[in-house]
Amino acid sequence: MPVIQTRSLTKVYRTRVKKEGLGASFRALFHAEWKAIQAVTDISLQVEAGEIVAFIGPNGAGKSTFIKMLCGILHPTGGELSVLGFSPVKERRNLALRIGTVFGQKSQLWLHLPALDSFTLLAAIYEISDSERRRRVAELSELFELKDFLQTPVRKLSLGQRIRCEVAASLLHNPELLFLDEPTIGLDVVVKQAIRELILRRNKEWGTTVFLTSHDPSDIEQLCRRAVVIDRGVIVLDTQVDKLKSDYLGEKRVEVRFTSPQPFLHIPGAEVTVEGGGLKAVLTVNTSSCPIGDIMGRLSAMGNVSDITINNPPMEEIIAGIFKREAAS
Repeated sequence: MPVIQTRSLTKVYRTRVKKEGLGASFRALFHAEWKAIQAVTDISLQVEAGEIVAFIGPNGAGKSTFIKMLCGILHPTGGELSVLGFSPVKERRNLALRIGTVFGQKSQLWLHLPALDSFTLLAAIYEISDSERRRRVAELSELFELKDFLQTPVRKLSLGQRIRCEVAASLLHNPELLFLDEPTIGLDVVVKQAIRELILRRNKEWGTTVFLTSHDPSDIEQLCRRAVVIDRGVIVLDTQVDKLKSDYLGEKRVEVRFTSPQPFLHIPGAEVTVEGGGLKAVLTVNTSSCPIGDIMGRLSAMGNVSDITINNPPMEEIIAGIFKREAAS
């Protein structure tokens, strides 16, 4: 049985229409008008055990609404869904004992308490015995390197430390399925990589299924084998990440800073924009036709380079490219 299975899943919100003017606003108190907003439309999706799936799309695409329906937080307007064999609508409590969630913008930890106290409270909620709680906290503390700040109030932790505690908390009850909604948002490069490695290790050693949303293309490239793209509540693409990388993630942005002005710069295989009076240049590189290593070699050979930064284009641009290609096909 698939871990996640939905058929024609739909969610429609009703929102009140705001009236302009005092008289209209007064009448609306007794004769309110409502309009329907289609957040998710006819989504059919299947996720197998052990998969790490990227669920991506622009802001407002319906990603969080879809995840909240899978967790049982929201009830669908139509369609069918099953998560780990449970109905999230009818069996939310039983399902909650088998899944873990991390929402990058919302904390499940008590901000004024140390993370260790939050782990104790969560263990009681999940009906984990004291001896088992101590064993699991010790394992997670070692895995996530939490020992130095377990006794520190969460509000005093850095963002990276807090996210590590959030992920550890979501794994305290050994869930079979982990929902990660923007888990690396706002983190620096080093901490992002550490979080990715921990997720991969958990998936490999425990077979945990991971359902991930992210605006960082590197999360998708390094973690996932499959990507599902959603826009306006509709799936527009469901493909392997290898194909996504070759078709849509092949472009890199290289920012270069020079020790002396370089007003004219020509690098074969790259589109070059010179900024800051020649002290900075931005190169757009299609890595499918020109390996990034070749670009780095040419830049290093110039001798007056002080700094090089390689980035992916924004996820919004990548998704826009997907829409254009899918519409043309």
